[in-house]
Amino acid sequence: MDIDRRNNVTVTGNPQGRTVVLAHGFGCDQNMWRLTVPALVEDYRVVLFDYVGSGRAEPSAFSEERYASLDGYARDVVEVCEALDLRDAVFVGHSVSAMIGVLAADMAPKRIGALVMVAPSPRYIDDDGYRGGFSAEDIDELLASLESNYLGWSAAMAPVIMGNMERPELGEELTNSFCATDPDMARVFARTTFLSDSRDDLKSVRVPTLVLECTQDVIAPREVGAFVHQAIPGSRLVTLDATGHCPHLSAPEATNEAITDFLEDLR
Repeated sequence: MDIDRRNNVTVTGNPQGRTVVLAHGFGCDQNMWRLTVPALVEDYRVVLFDYVGSGRAEPSAFSEERYASLDGYARDVVEVCEALDLRDAVFVGHSVSAMIGVLAADMAPKRIGALVMVAPSPRYIDDDGYRGGFSAEDIDELLASLESNYLGWSAAMAPVIMGNMERPELGEELTNSFCATDPDMARVFARTTFLSDSRDDLKSVRVPTLVLECTQDVIAPREVGAFVHQAIPGSRLVTLDATGHCPHLSAPEATNEAITDFLEDLR
């Protein structure tokens, strides 16, 4: 199947600039980057896509077996990079996509030359000496609720994930995005996301890396940002003056400034 159709690939921006790949998180699609794209298109070639099972990607390409691990989503990234013959691209991944980017960079090191991790978490469940933000029981309950009533779960959880309760339109947008996702495909992506443990994968990172965290984030608390930063030698940690798990929507100016400053330093 044609990659453009399978992953709804969009290419825009400066064809002479370095390529920046923008990758969305769980329950989202490439439209979530619409406030970031204008900050990049003058100087950079920008690639957007939807993971299979999300957005306007081709639903028939979905395989529960493939997408039951983050490797399956990383293969989507690598195959998009190969189809476009990308070299030394900067991969910007939101939430779980930050870890997918780590895996993709390890699979195809010539394709991805730098990482920007927006609100990353290598493990959501607390462990000895590690705070992910959730107990195993919390995640079990979250997944059970999602699987029994996905639309109800979306309406309840999306505003919490987004934060910024004084700006309900943000929570409504995330709710609508969640609800537009096929529940069966969302169930697979959710289990893959919330049960993943990518802490050891961070050791493989050998490229310049920017870690962006928010001052308050119920999904990825600041202890997680500090862990990721410490695990990747030479990485840069920036704490955005932003709340919630989607700073590219709730605080686009601060998010865009941090990303473009990092890109400038790569030149």
